[in-house]
Amino acid sequence: MMMTNYMEVLMSNQPWNLIAFMVLPVAMAELLTAAELFILARPEQSAGWKRLSHGLGIALGLYFLGVFLYFVLHILPGISLRGWIDELAIAAYLAGVLPLGAIALQELGLFGGPSAKRQWHHILLLISFLVVSHIAMIFGMVDPTLSGWQPPMQQMQQMDHMGHMDHMDHMDHMDHMDHMDNSMQHHDGMQMK
Repeated sequence: MMMTNYMEVLMSNQPWNLIAFMVLPVAMAELLTAAELFILARPEQSAGWKRLSHGLGIALGLYFLGVFLYFVLHILPGISLRGWIDELAIAAYLAGVLPLGAIALQELGLFGGPSAKRQWHHILLLISFLVVSHIAMIFGMVDPTLSGWQPPMQQMQQMDHMGHMDHMDHMDHMDHMDHMDNSMQHHDGMQMK
């Protein structure tokens, strides 16, 4: 099975790419979502949650801006997109900079308006980020050949070779198991005599 570039980037340089590009932004967004829910549930007892939401909103927006710039400047120029599934996964992932950037601007007082509307915008922006990040994850896990993309011949030969090697390893393992079974039967037969 072929992988999208999105998945290949996450699986490269383990575990650092996975942590930097997925774990940290998604965990911070989920913590921010939890803070917003606690603020809505108990507005009179939410001073700590409001401080967390404010600081985390700025940190997450700036962090993801850095991830976006790194991805666009260092990763995207070096890859060849693998059909519309790969394009959608990467585009959805990079689109996360819009809602997270807007949240950071809102928390810095540069966007958002009155307090009641600001909280509503904040929640809608968070939902938008979670939607695009999940679209990226879902399509990032799909085999890009389902979109009609065909890998270059060299990659196909490498995959065939790897499949052949896996098959040979499996056959060697099976031969070894047969040999062990025969030895055990021979040994059992000698004991019965």
